[in-house]
Amino acid sequence: MNNPFVGKWAYRSLLNDPNLNTAFNDLEFGQGVIDIHEDAMQILSGTIGGDGWSLKLQGSREYGSPMRVRFQGVGVVGGEQWIYDYEGYLVAHWPNGVQQIPALVGSVIRTIPHASSNGGISPAGVVASFYAVKL
Repeated sequence: MNNPFVGKWAYRSLLNDPNLNTAFNDLEFGQGVIDIHEDAMQILSGTIGGDGWSLKLQGSREYGSPMRVRFQGVGVVGGEQWIYDYEGYLVAHWPNGVQQIPALVGSVIRTIPHASSNGGISPAGVVASFYAVKL
């Protein structure tokens, strides 16, 4: 069986805010590219990154319905450690889908705090939803 997770994915994550009046742009949590490498059965490895940041990914993948990935991203960004944990699911193929692109959907948590781009602190424990589409 070919590993359907291998390759590059356009990644976006959004804060889980139930307020429908929140502007869509204010929901952004992160964006970048996930690059999943070929590895041994059930192993997931690769990177996730964007402008000015990159994390090494290590985790696992499971075949089933749905197919599942669980991984941790670890790296040093701006001189401090970043750690994020991810869990995602491969969206099933729709029999009548038109030009369906493979997609992952899931959840991400900031595992440890780190400095934010506005000079404050991005706290640990913030959970967001993510989706990634195959490039």
